[in-house]
Amino acid sequence: MDKLLALKMFVETVDARGFSAAARRLEVATSSVTRTLDGLEAELGAVLLNRSTRQVTLSEAGAAYYQRARGILEAVAEADALVADRGDAPVGQLRVSLPVAFGRRCIAPFLAGFMARYPQLELEVTMTDEIVDLLRERIDVSIRLGSAASYDDVVAREIGVFRRRVVASPAYLARYGIPAAPADLADAGRECLRFSYGASQQVWTFGRGDEAIQVPVGGRSRSNNAEVLHELALAGSGIALLPDWMVDGDIEAGRLSTLFADWTVNPNQATSAITALYLPSQRGSRRIAAFLDFLAQLPGPTGQAAAVP
Repeated sequence: MDKLLALKMFVETVDARGFSAAARRLEVATSSVTRTLDGLEAELGAVLLNRSTRQVTLSEAGAAYYQRARGILEAVAEADALVADRGDAPVGQLRVSLPVAFGRRCIAPFLAGFMARYPQLELEVTMTDEIVDLLRERIDVSIRLGSAASYDDVVAREIGVFRRRVVASPAYLARYGIPAAPADLADAGRECLRFSYGASQQVWTFGRGDEAIQVPVGGRSRSNNAEVLHELALAGSGIALLPDWMVDGDIEAGRLSTLFADWTVNPNQATSAITALYLPSQRGSRRIAAFLDFLAQLPGPTGQAAAVP
């Protein structure tokens, strides 16, 4: 038996949650996967997978074996990557995960240039606002909007920062008036466009010098997607609290106006981090270093010195 191939099929079956899905990932017949895993269990004298008509789950022995098998495959992949990365240019496959709106606006328009610079790289990009399991999802580097200190079991490097701005369209302000101070946002009738989390009424925090205030805001529109709130703000539906990378172009073009320029939003955390995550085993990866270097040269919030592995 090819033990390394058997381990790979076993891990893929667990990760894909089924024989057929694992076979598609490995580009082999489903019967080849089931036959190999039957042989692996027979050789070990233990049941690794509980099979039913609907799903495949790990047995107690399989759970322990899975962790060791993953470690072996990760070590092999790391060895392969180290050899592949010895040349002058990065080569091989690079799997990247990006936040949806940020990735689409700030990174995706420049990826063609990145690929042209490194012709021996293969790039796979996934877009999600969820925190991904780098190991399970086989992601080399994930870009997240959040503090580098908030992630465990991975290498986290801050590669940029952004601020949040309170904005509204000129049409909205002409219709309802310009609020003179953040406290005016609590007035009845003020339409604030809010994220869908927590209570229906939310609190926005502002600071100026030694002064800090918390303003309860309300309104008829909420969404779990910043781009929806952005579109509502552009259409004159209300006042929004949005990241600068999303609204600065609209402010420059006159489509949105900034409110309370002499106040800081969230004064205890005036800037938010843009963070690159990768596994400790990927330290020294030329592929990841090339991608972070590419981000550091972009216009916008990542266009500063990025920390390389």
